[in-house]
Amino acid sequence: MARKVLHYFAGGNTGKGFAHYLDSSLQGLDRVFILNGRTGKSYIMEKLAEAWKQKGYDLELIHCPSAPDSLDGLMIPGLKTGVVDGNAPYAIEPKANGSVMILEDALDAKYEKEVLQLNRRIQEAYQSAYKSFAESLRHHDDLEAIYLKEMDFEKAGQVTQQLIEKLFGGKTGGGSATVYHRFLGAATPNGAVDFIPNLTEGLSKRYFIKGRAGTGKSTMLKEIAAKASEKGFTTEIYHCGFDPNSLDMVIVRELGFCIFDSTDPHEYFPERNGDEVIDMYAAAVTPGTDEKYANEIQAAHKRYKDKMKEGTAWLHEAKVLNDKLEMYYDEALDFAKADQIYLKINQGIQEAERLQTQS
Repeated sequence: MARKVLHYFAGGNTGKGFAHYLDSSLQGLDRVFILNGRTGKSYIMEKLAEAWKQKGYDLELIHCPSAPDSLDGLMIPGLKTGVVDGNAPYAIEPKANGSVMILEDALDAKYEKEVLQLNRRIQEAYQSAYKSFAESLRHHDDLEAIYLKEMDFEKAGQVTQQLIEKLFGGKTGGGSATVYHRFLGAATPNGAVDFIPNLTEGLSKRYFIKGRAGTGKSTMLKEIAAKASEKGFTTEIYHCGFDPNSLDMVIVRELGFCIFDSTDPHEYFPERNGDEVIDMYAAAVTPGTDEKYANEIQAAHKRYKDKMKEGTAWLHEAKVLNDKLEMYYDEALDFAKADQIYLKINQGIQEAERLQTQS
C-alpha cells in the first residue's frame, strides 16, 4: 500500500474568478501526460492512482473544485511523473517533458445545438458565481476594516517573530528549496470542502491560528513561508480558496510542522499531542472589539455569508447543467479507447520506474 496519499486542489472558484496553480504542482517532474477532451479523464486517473497505490508509491491527487469527487491531476513524486487535465480552465500546454493523449469525443452532430446551449448556460452560471463571490469578498473586506481599526500591529509582529524563531531557530534546509503553491480547500457546488486532516496527517506539530478577519493571519503565514524558503526548506503554500492573494496554510515537512488559518469555513480544534493554538484576536486586538462593533460585525458577516450562499447556488446550477452535458459525451465515450490510453500512460510510468531503478 502507498505510504502517503496527499489530497488537494490546484484550482479554485474564488472571489477573483477561477484561479489555479497547476503549473506549480508540475515542478520537478520529468514527464507529464496531459489529457485533453471532455470525458474519461478522471476515469483514467483514478485507475492509474489505484494501480500505483497498490505498488506502494506516494501519490498526490489533485481534485476538481467543480466536482471534488473527480480528479484533475495525479502525481507520483517518486517517479517524477504526473497526469493532468489539460482542458480549460487550466489550459495546460505541453512542454519538453509533456505528452498529450487526446481523448476523442465523437459527438453526434445532431446534438450540436443542445451542447452549444448548455455550454453557454454553464459559463453564465460560473460568471454569476464569480460575481457573487466577488461581492462577498467586498463584504469580507468590510469585516476586516472593523478589526484593522483595533489592531496592534506591533504586537502582531512580535507574535510572528517569536514563532519564526521557535520554528526555525538556527536550522537550515538543503539549500535548493522548492515552493509549491496549492489550495487546501475550495468553494464547490456542495459548499466549502477542505483536505486539512489529510494534508496535516503525520506532522508532529500543528499550529491553529485563531482570530477574526483582518487580524494578521495571512500576513503571519506569508512571513513564515518567506523565512522557510530563505532558509532552504521545501515549502508548501496553500492559498485561500476565497481570496487567492491570501494564504491559509504553510507546511514544512522537513521540520514536521504546519500552521494554518483555523477559522470558518475550515475551523478545526486541537485533538492530538503537538497541536497548539495561536489566538491573534487575544494577542493583538483591543479587548472588547467584538462587543463594541457587534451590530456592524453582524451586518457585514450576514452580507458576506448571503453572497457566499448565492455563489454556491450558482456553482450547483453549473454542476447540474454540466451533468446534463456529460450525458451527451458519456454516450459517445469509447471506454475501450480510454482503456487503451490508460495502458499507454501506464507503460510510460512503468518506463519511468525502470529508468529510476537503473540509475
